[in-house]
Amino acid sequence: MANYNKVILAGNLTRDPQLSYTANNTAVADFGMAINRKWRGPDGNTREETTFVDCKVFGRGAEVFSQYMSKGRPVLIDGRLDFYQWQAQDGSKRSKLSVVVENFQFLGGTEARGGGGPRPAEQGQAGPARPAPQQQPQQQRPAEDYGDTAPDYEAPEMGGPEDDIPF
Repeated sequence: MANYNKVILAGNLTRDPQLSYTANNTAVADFGMAINRKWRGPDGNTREETTFVDCKVFGRGAEVFSQYMSKGRPVLIDGRLDFYQWQAQDGSKRSKLSVVVENFQFLGGTEARGGGGPRPAEQGQAGPARPAPQQQPQQQRPAEDYGDTAPDYEAPEMGGPEDDIPF
């Protein structure tokens, strides 16, 4: 039987990430997310619900995440569900689902990150620590260099008759 465990969520952090390290020096960032959903009920009224999810990210991604993210900031994550079970001090059995983050993407512009200054890397990948890739700064021309219009753009030809469309 095939198995598949994938979660994709976009929401806002409910608390600042808490960075810690395991015994073998692997970084772990714990954080919470709130995901809002709006819908119209059968009575025609708009309803809203919020789902709160606990998440963990490991490795270099944990360090980057905790450095640039804080409570209230929007983020897109993908990862997998993880089920934890433990026994409480009173002897009762406890359990919870959480998300182990494998990739993330910071959302929002510079105003969502707190204003100007250098832009951090906007996406991260969890996992073992690895050296950051060397990036060459991109040279961007100011808008006034384009004159009154943006550079010409030609859409690529799709080709083929309309009968080839599968829907």
